[in-house]
Amino acid sequence: MTDAELRDMVSKTLTCRIDKRENCSEKMEEFLKRCFYHSGQYDSEEDFKELGKKIKQHEGPRVSNHLFYLSIPPNIFLDVVKCASKSASSVSGWTRVIVEKPFGRDSESSAALTKGLKQYLTEDQIFRIDHYLGKELVENLSVLRFSNLVFEPLWSRQYIRNVQLIFSEDFGTEGRGGYFDSYGIIRDIMQNHLLQILALFAMETPISLEAEDIRNEKVKVLRSMKPLRLEDVVIGQYKSHTKGGITYPGYTEDKTVPKGSLTPTFAAAALFINNARWDGVPFLMKAGKALHTKQAEIRVQFRHVPGNLYKGSFGTDLDRATNELVIRVQPDEGIYLKINNKIPGLGMRLDRSNLNLHYAARYPKEIPDAYERLLLDAIEGERRLFIRSDELDAAWELFTPLLKELEQKRMAPELYPYGSRGPVGAHYLAAKYNVRWGDLGGSEH
Repeated sequence: MTDAELRDMVSKTLTCRIDKRENCSEKMEEFLKRCFYHSGQYDSEEDFKELGKKIKQHEGPRVSNHLFYLSIPPNIFLDVVKCASKSASSVSGWTRVIVEKPFGRDSESSAALTKGLKQYLTEDQIFRIDHYLGKELVENLSVLRFSNLVFEPLWSRQYIRNVQLIFSEDFGTEGRGGYFDSYGIIRDIMQNHLLQILALFAMETPISLEAEDIRNEKVKVLRSMKPLRLEDVVIGQYKSHTKGGITYPGYTEDKTVPKGSLTPTFAAAALFINNARWDGVPFLMKAGKALHTKQAEIRVQFRHVPGNLYKGSFGTDLDRATNELVIRVQPDEGIYLKINNKIPGLGMRLDRSNLNLHYAARYPKEIPDAYERLLLDAIEGERRLFIRSDELDAAWELFTPLLKELEQKRMAPELYPYGSRGPVGAHYLAAKYNVRWGDLGGSEH
């Protein structure tokens, strides 16, 4: 590709949507003039030396920093890091590397990758990116909890009955089956995105908002978790389904997926944290592809009101009458609290209403994309939303034994139709802990 072709490609997606000042288009021109394309082999030190030379020419005598973004297959991470650190590091400023998941596929491979990276880089040069941590509502979790008196005192086993972390996509692998099949939904979504959100949600109050203080608390949560048992996990795989005259193919019908694959495209799990704050509270996680809707949300179901005076007005289903805090991470960001309210009129009839903070209505400004936030953080050296190596180890320690057991026993996933609400087993798993999945209730929003 020539520099001009690269600039043309970049200009198609470059916008002024966040900063709408008058001279934005001039700034865009200026930015594009600074974009250059250089091609070479991932494992060739010679090619990286050329890259280093080329960068130096553009930098001149200024103090300059180098940020490498590795959006490449994991098997070549180390080659690139080795060559880049030896031949294209910054002489006068910092050199940092952003690494995308997968960070290995189990404890051993993850540890080997970390060890390999640390041959050439220090921990503070490595930025492991998990784009879910850059999402506005995940960032807002700590603000909601630590700066509002009405939430922090309730944030424990005394008032919270269960917590649900739900991730669903309404499409299948669609031609990306090759990559997905070697990892599966547990590695792809649960072990990173959902577990990271759980750690942020459940952590103790950090000493400060400094990156290390927050990450210390997250590690404590991960290390306090009960080992995951096979009976607390349900796996599923989508099968083909015809709806409205259209047939949606099943997972194993995707040409990029090996025939007879047992890789789960859906998983649900019940996790527990062995500490004083969360003892006995089930944290239910659910992630799946080809489901009925696309969403990511955190649901906090509170306990029943003891000795509720209005028991008679709710009928027999008291579970429906408990308060629930829902944090909708995507799409259509929002936070709402379900409360019980009297229906206006002469009788005493109660219903459930939502106190609703709908982001689009309250904040008409465009919300920056998670990657925009995280790239800016990496440039500024702000590590709060990146994953430290001991945090990664703790996350893999929790999931590796389970993944090994699933693979050794060749557990067959429960099939569910494309576009459905997922396998029935997930309902039984929740029911075992006296929980009802909040996203499947009829009276939503």
